[in-house]
Amino acid sequence: MTSKDIPQTPEPEGSDGVAGDPGDLGGVGPGEAIEAPELEDEQAEPGSIAPAASAASAATPQSPDQESPDREAAATEDAAPEGDAADSPAPERSARTAGEDLRERSKALLGSLSARSRGEGWERPEGELAKYRSRWRAAVRFVLQRGFFGAVVASNLTTSREVHRRVRTVRGPFVLVANHSSHIDAPMLARCLPWAQARFLSTGVAADYFFTVWYRRLFVRLLFNAFPIDRGGSRRHSGTSRKLLRSGVPILVFPEGTRQLDGVLADFKPGGAALAISVGVPVIPAAIIGAHEAMPKGRSWPKPGRPPVRVVFGEPMISEVGETAVEFSTRIHARVKDLYDEHRDVILGDAARGEEGSA
Repeated sequence: MTSKDIPQTPEPEGSDGVAGDPGDLGGVGPGEAIEAPELEDEQAEPGSIAPAASAASAATPQSPDQESPDREAAATEDAAPEGDAADSPAPERSARTAGEDLRERSKALLGSLSARSRGEGWERPEGELAKYRSRWRAAVRFVLQRGFFGAVVASNLTTSREVHRRVRTVRGPFVLVANHSSHIDAPMLARCLPWAQARFLSTGVAADYFFTVWYRRLFVRLLFNAFPIDRGGSRRHSGTSRKLLRSGVPILVFPEGTRQLDGVLADFKPGGAALAISVGVPVIPAAIIGAHEAMPKGRSWPKPGRPPVRVVFGEPMISEVGETAVEFSTRIHARVKDLYDEHRDVILGDAARGEEGSA
């Protein structure tokens, strides 16, 4: 028998094996909130569904005049009245699909924070900015923060920390946002953050005080990898924080603007959230509990008795599609407050409960 003697099965209509476009699983365009690198081993190949569809159609041959169930369903759907919402679930299905797409996008973006390309795909700092990614300065900072300052802290405070597991996987720049009520906040955050993330962490300090005298400038740069912030209307150093983020340097921001006299969390200014959105980097929320009670504003040394202080780093956050800086800042504020309230009674104990009773 030759191939000509084999009866040919006619190709059913509408069974061309095309399953549709693969879809976007989380890639973000240049104009959106955050640029996420391509995800590996998570996106289906564009033609991965087609072979299965072709095999199914080949296994069930149909005559030329026999319509497929899909065509019958499509015909029935087209015949339904357009104005009847009960018989046409398309709007509900579209809303559900949009919600699922948003969840998939958020999951993909959070997963991409640990991608190796995030840590390597930033501008190479040049000139003055190169100092902020200096390896020898980072080594000196490690000795000062984890050695010298660590010994001073251990002899005067009872410290503890809690780090969300996703924080340890973040690569590349980010914005660290925390409450602010004491002079020990910045060094405590730098000391408690895992070194892989804290290695190049940079803190903004007042330019008119710390950067006008050489020994103060040297001290804050070695200990905090500090960059200058203008006060009093000057714009000499405007844009430095954005340049640092684009050069792969994470920055620490206290969005309350100043230390709080009563230790109560104040409203956040949206500057930190706006930075994260404009550059496309995540925000790591952090809460410092007990710093105000240990060393409030006006004291130059912690209170005696090694008072307890805990630093809590929450899950990294990313801005949602279409979210404004004010809205994102409000979400960050709520997360920091939740972290603080969750650990407040454990750290402060009777003192915290006494304040609530008097209020």
